[in-house]
Amino acid sequence: MGDISTKFGKRVKRIRLEKKLSQGDLAKIIDVHPTDISGIERGIRNMSLRNIERLAKALDVPINELLT
Repeated sequence: MGDISTKFGKRVKRIRLEKKLSQGDLAKIIDVHPTDISGIERGIRNMSLRNIERLAKALDVPINELLT
């Protein structure tokens, strides 16, 4: 069982790739730097709840899909 940040990051990356978005595209949509998206996907950067909500909206998925 992996770390929650790593699991979250893998989900974000999987969904982002399914939506055919680059890290840069996603970063622009939620108004963060592309290195932030990279850090999230690698499990080394945490997001606030507010940004998780913005991320879910940008990826057009329910928040629980990112967290389960």
